[in-house]
Amino acid sequence: MTNSCNRLARFQPVLLSVLRITSAYMFMLHGTAKLFALPHLEMFDGLQLMSIYGLAGILEVFGGLFLLLGLFTRPVAFVLSGQMAVAYFMAHAAQIPLLPLMNGGEAAALFCFIFLYIAAAGGGAWALDNKFNKAA
Repeated sequence: MTNSCNRLARFQPVLLSVLRITSAYMFMLHGTAKLFALPHLEMFDGLQLMSIYGLAGILEVFGGLFLLLGLFTRPVAFVLSGQMAVAYFMAHAAQIPLLPLMNGGEAAALFCFIFLYIAAAGGGAWALDNKFNKAA
């Protein structure tokens, strides 16, 4: 068992990047739906930019883009993790606190903990942060 785990460990930096990139892409879709109606979701029709949903959309698009590229990965992931914690407790937990499946908060909870992990672990092998850190 230990040998198979050790063999998989060599893929950890690459898989961390894959987790970061795919999570960031899916997160950005929430923001583009809010700000640009791409994809179009009726629930965001008439969204005001200077509202809590507008601010969330800005964080989702630009924070997601930074995460996708692996730029300022740790601080951006930390901020987005906090955003998702706030989203969960404001919009979902008030309904049925400890049951994300029932209160519609699964995505917010998962994004929160994925981003918290990325804030601690970094961007992985394919992060642009690595290019800038080597230059410094």
